[in-house]
Amino acid sequence: MFIRPHVIVAVTTIVAALAAVQPVGAADTMTVQAAPLRDEKAVFATIETRRSVPARTRIGGTIAALAVKEGDHVDLGQVIATVGDDKLALQMKSLDAQIAGLDAQLSQAQIDLTRNEELFAKNIVARTSLDSAKTAFNVASNALRSRTAERSVIAQQLTEGNVLAPAAGRVLKVPFTVGTVVMAGDVVGQIAEQNFVLRLRIPESQARGLKAGERIRIDAAELGGEGPRFGTVTLVYPQIEEGRVVADAKVDGLGDYFVSERIRVWIAAGERTAFVIPARAIETRFGIDYVRLRANGNDIEVPVQRGRPAPRPDLPDGIEILSGLKGGDVLVVRQ
Repeated sequence: MFIRPHVIVAVTTIVAALAAVQPVGAADTMTVQAAPLRDEKAVFATIETRRSVPARTRIGGTIAALAVKEGDHVDLGQVIATVGDDKLALQMKSLDAQIAGLDAQLSQAQIDLTRNEELFAKNIVARTSLDSAKTAFNVASNALRSRTAERSVIAQQLTEGNVLAPAAGRVLKVPFTVGTVVMAGDVVGQIAEQNFVLRLRIPESQARGLKAGERIRIDAAELGGEGPRFGTVTLVYPQIEEGRVVADAKVDGLGDYFVSERIRVWIAAGERTAFVIPARAIETRFGIDYVRLRANGNDIEVPVQRGRPAPRPDLPDGIEILSGLKGGDVLVVRQ
């Protein structure tokens, strides 16, 4: 049996029309309106720390212990290494012996002073003998205080053998090993402060309008997530480095382990008006995109031409529509 082509077309049109007016499940409606749309340009940025702080030794000596390695997280004030100096221990023993001797001298001077005070009260010894006893007591007391203060200095130096983390963050580099001789001021560890930022380096010809507070977009897939992720430029550095403007942006979920990781970032390169709708409002059949519009209480499907993805914080799955819609159309969006 032969069927004419125009009959097939007519039947197909009727079926499509019937499908267009069929009710759908739970859905919302939105009014299509032209809104400002940013033209975006992809640039590369790196995950950086705001500051890389060195952990330095305060005394010279030999590294006796290392408590951290590259990649470890440290807290502020945590001991990351211990520097030992045998001379300090010997000085401490010498001072302990001197303090013991001076303590004995002070005890004897106290006994002599008490005896002379009793004899002077009975007019048995002269005033000069009592003054000599007082002077000997004061000399012994001051000598003991002096040696005790010296011992406190050595004890403080021994305490300063502990190298403390100057900031909370991640250990980037530990250049020494146990047994290495170090001098005062040597860097035992490099600490990357926590709360990493995204550092952008943009050609100066494309960054004249870049300012703090501007929104940027990254692909969360590069950070192990899903969907777009947005951030805000927090600081634009005034010094241009090798023809590039440097800026810092705050983005949640950057992590706190890898430093200098390169990821792709989209920044604003201009602005125009366009229609942007949710991607879930588009149905594709046989290579043609359709959206459902509501008019006079009925739902009809119209073909549209989609453009590039245009996600934004309030519409993560936004898609630009180049043709097929006009301002004021009521769009049916499936939930």
